[in-house]
Amino acid sequence: MILDLSKPAHEAAATRLKEETIIWLTTVNPKGQPQSSPVWFLWDGEEFLIYGSKTGPKTPSIRSNPRVGLNLDGNGRGGGIVVIEGTARIDEAGPALSEVNDYLAKYGAMIEGNGWTPETMAQDYPHLIRVTPNKARIW
Repeated sequence: MILDLSKPAHEAAATRLKEETIIWLTTVNPKGQPQSSPVWFLWDGEEFLIYGSKTGPKTPSIRSNPRVGLNLDGNGRGGGIVVIEGTARIDEAGPALSEVNDYLAKYGAMIEGNGWTPETMAQDYPHLIRVTPNKARIW
C-alpha cells in the first residue's frame, strides 16, 4: 500500500483518488521526452486503470518505457499535492471500458456529454493501461 491512512494528508489523497475525474499521466516517449496528459482513471487502492486512445502516443511510450508518473492538481496554495511514481503495462486481455461498471458509474455522464456511448468510446480508447504505483509523495 502506497498510502498510510493514519496520516491526514494520505487519507485526503485516498479520497481524492476515488473522487477526482482527472489525473495527469506522464509517460516518456521513445526519444526520451516526457509527455504529460490529463486522463480519466479508476483507482482501486492497488492500481490505476486508464484507457488510451487507439492512435495516441501513450501506448507506444509505455511499451518503450513502462515507468510513469501520475499527479493530481494541487489546491492552488502549495498543498494538496499528490505525486505517484509507478510502472504501467498495456493489458491486452483486459475489459473494454464499456464493460467496467465502476468506470461507467464515474464517467457515464461525461461520456454522454462528449457525444459518445460507452461502446463508441471503447472503440476510440481501446488500450487498457494498468499502473501499479511504487512510490507516493503527498503534501
